[in-house]
Amino acid sequence: MTIPAPAPTPAPDPLAPATLGPVRLRNRVIKSATFEGATPDALVTDRLIEYHTAVGRGGVGMTTVAYIAVAPEGRTERGQLHWRPEALPGLRRLTEAVHATGAKVSAQIGHAGPVANSRSNGLPSLASSARFNPLAMGFDRAATHDDIRRIVHAHGRAAAAARDVGFDAVEVHLGHTYLAGSFLSPKLNRRRDEFGGSLRNRADFPRRILAAVRESVGDDVAVIAKMNMADGVRGGFDLDESIPFAQMLQADGHLDALELTGGSSLLNPMYLFRGDVPLSAMAAAQPPLLRLGMKLFGRFLFHDYPFEPLYFRDLALQFRRELSMPLILLGGVTDLDGMRTAMDDGFEYVAMARALLREPDLINKIQRDGTARSQCTHCNLCAASIFTGTHCPLDIEGSTALVNAGTRPVAQ
Repeated sequence: MTIPAPAPTPAPDPLAPATLGPVRLRNRVIKSATFEGATPDALVTDRLIEYHTAVGRGGVGMTTVAYIAVAPEGRTERGQLHWRPEALPGLRRLTEAVHATGAKVSAQIGHAGPVANSRSNGLPSLASSARFNPLAMGFDRAATHDDIRRIVHAHGRAAAAARDVGFDAVEVHLGHTYLAGSFLSPKLNRRRDEFGGSLRNRADFPRRILAAVRESVGDDVAVIAKMNMADGVRGGFDLDESIPFAQMLQADGHLDALELTGGSSLLNPMYLFRGDVPLSAMAAAQPPLLRLGMKLFGRFLFHDYPFEPLYFRDLALQFRRELSMPLILLGGVTDLDGMRTAMDDGFEYVAMARALLREPDLINKIQRDGTARSQCTHCNLCAASIFTGTHCPLDIEGSTALVNAGTRPVAQ
């Protein structure tokens, strides 16, 4: 007697409720971390709250606050949020406001490392190895063993603080050649100690970070890591090492999901964004010296990558084949068809950024009409606004609403 093969498990509905670790989401759509440019005093503002409650009201399952540095020198610039007592009341108010919309909220935590502007922060910037930093026209200092221990511990403290002020998840930033990513990168990591050389050595620091985070929060909140599949630069972190690294993270067992990304904020930022390169607009938003540098040399840093739907799918499928843990697909998710393709491919969640910046209520629109598509044109003019209040310049009404929300710190 022939036993029939079991029927294949149907792909989940991306708009139906789902579980991420201990967190119950109303759907599988996550607003990915996008620097909001809404904290000029490094404190939560009404504008930051409106930024996240807008997508909460608009139907996402979870929104991600980006990003909250674990140490003062780990900020990309001095106006960025970092974990300290003065920031906690505002963060509590933010989480309560997002929860009132029916959405969950995640805190992206990390250390910017070589992406930090030491001139803006007034503190030395760190990297896996000493190198010239064009952001501050100075040199990054190689992280010492004491720095590594301090920063690992700081991630654990930050995760516990996130839990205590009401965040449902923490997303640990291991990508885009921030500090942890700079350790992973063979191009940037030139160390000769136990944190350099082989992949296992270079992976030790980020693995310690994730262990500290999980130890701090237990099963109280979901723990996610955002990691590069590829840096997009010659000699950088790429699939031959990123897949084995992801397998290490899976074996460690500290994560509830892994978000797959790519590109280097330091060396090749457009590898992440795709679409138009508004170099003049981005240069105009910078201080005079950086503005001149971008005009002269920007074309060598900001490469042209045409937009296409699900542009990270082919890379991410290689991870899906090698891993059993839950994965979050980002990159060019703009409609229900793309979400369903991701679910059919075996991804558990999708992450969206620019599409929701253009239309914070896009998920509600898709719930009402499954043929609705994002109106984002992938012009990337939003990237030029990140230090003055991230918004879609094409969305006049939405931009005005955010400006009217103000950038003053909320009542403490």
